[in-house]
Amino acid sequence: MLIKFSFISRVILSLLLIAPTSHATEDKDKSPWQLLKQLHFPDRSIRNNAEDLLFIEVPNQVEDAAIMPITIKSLAAQTTEYHIKTLHLIVDNNPQAYSAAFHLSPELGAITLSTRIRMDSFSNVRVIAEMNDNSLHMIEKFVVAAGGCSAPANKDRAVALARLGKVQIRTRPAITGQQSTAQVIISHPNASGMQFDEASRQFIPAHYVTNIKISFNNETLINAETGITISENPSIRFHFTPESAGILKAEIIDSKQKLFISEKRL
Repeated sequence: MLIKFSFISRVILSLLLIAPTSHATEDKDKSPWQLLKQLHFPDRSIRNNAEDLLFIEVPNQVEDAAIMPITIKSLAAQTTEYHIKTLHLIVDNNPQAYSAAFHLSPELGAITLSTRIRMDSFSNVRVIAEMNDNSLHMIEKFVVAAGGCSAPANKDRAVALARLGKVQIRTRPAITGQQSTAQVIISHPNASGMQFDEASRQFIPAHYVTNIKISFNNETLINAETGITISENPSIRFHFTPESAGILKAEIIDSKQKLFISEKRL
């Protein structure tokens, strides 16, 4: 799972920086992104500045680093022959830099995918599109925001826990054969493990959503691996084109292996 991968990532990155070897000396001169690429995409070529394929939209001024909205758009329609199979979201300077992986169906068409993330410090935010031919294409944007990973929850913790697992599926009226907008929101604290509870004087244990699977008529549209970078009350907003009436379904799993399911007939 993503969080295990993230923990291992941090351990390996630490060892790379402190190990008394000639390689460690070389690694000290590398940027966080160079180390992350070495760890997550070893020996793979990544095309930079892929602005012909992808676009990242974030606010010019981030009001709250704990719930920063981000939208990822593709500039070409998905086809069976050539499509984005996975979007990798990386925030270089976050505690969990490899932040999410969105596995996508070509049935989505042109990609418009929105969520909310935490920003721990000023950082490059990267999106890497992995195509069905396994090629990698990256865009990046520098974001000025900080403190989001350790920021206290916006709501009373007891209230938040009482609503834990409630899933909303919001859609505009769907018309067969026409693009529709849908949003899945789950009530969940998505605790990062870095937030301090003033009442108990202790850190709140990490408890977060690890997987969000969205399907239509039992065909998977989005299968997202997520972690602590995603904000509390995780949300995914997307476009898709229903070719018939049917059931839009969301299945969510968190780090305590709790399963939450919601369905909506379109």
